[in-house]
Amino acid sequence: MSATTPVLDVSGTSPIPFSRLVRVELRKTFDTRAGRWLAIAIAAMVVLVDAIVLIVTVVNDQPVSFDDFTGAAAFLTSILLPVLGIMLVSSEWSQRTAMVTFALEPRRPRVILAKATVGVVLALVTVVIALAVGMICNLLYGAMHGNADWSMSWGSVLAFAATQIFSMLGGFALATLLLNTPASIVVFFAYKWVLPIVFAIGGNVMTWFQSFGQWLDFQAAQRELFDPPLTGAQWAHLVVSGVVWLLVPLVLGIWRVLRAEVK
Repeated sequence: MSATTPVLDVSGTSPIPFSRLVRVELRKTFDTRAGRWLAIAIAAMVVLVDAIVLIVTVVNDQPVSFDDFTGAAAFLTSILLPVLGIMLVSSEWSQRTAMVTFALEPRRPRVILAKATVGVVLALVTVVIALAVGMICNLLYGAMHGNADWSMSWGSVLAFAATQIFSMLGGFALATLLLNTPASIVVFFAYKWVLPIVFAIGGNVMTWFQSFGQWLDFQAAQRELFDPPLTGAQWAHLVVSGVVWLLVPLVLGIWRVLRAEVK
């Protein structure tokens, strides 16, 4: 008499909806203290920076516009949002939760897409918060100074949103490529601060490098979005530099995540 081995048939089980994956990844972003406090810090720093701009301009009786408040917030968030994008990916590997994630959802591309979706959503929420805080500060400036300058085009708003998404995805791409939080943050800040200095020095020392650098300086190419309309050459610089610094690392990083051994 032989014992029969029970068989668990899951062929009729419905796959996990993508919307649920997005909700789970969004919740995981705030479940850790690092992620939760980073999100709080981004919002708090936006308020603090705009408040400083308001106080300085009122005290010194200097003109300021809604665009200035938004620009101050954009500079800050372009530094902090990539760190959030890095933690969306690398925390899975540093905290050794990737095994659980990929056991519950073995299709890794869907998990990566859900994480990227959460990153884009958080970037857009940050843009909305920055615009709202800038609007409040501009209203306060108008109340104290007598008039408020609302000169900010829809093109600037779209450029603001696009650059914040690019910044977040830049950190996201580095995290998929390195799968390590400290290394990704160090490489990102080297790209953010050191690389522009290299391009500037190279352009001053070698004349030919100045025109060559325009095809590789993704940060400079993004700044052109705030001064529309862009010329054909400016669009070409944006696309080529974006492929080099964003698309290629992201493709290589996704390839690594899909093949990485989960421990």
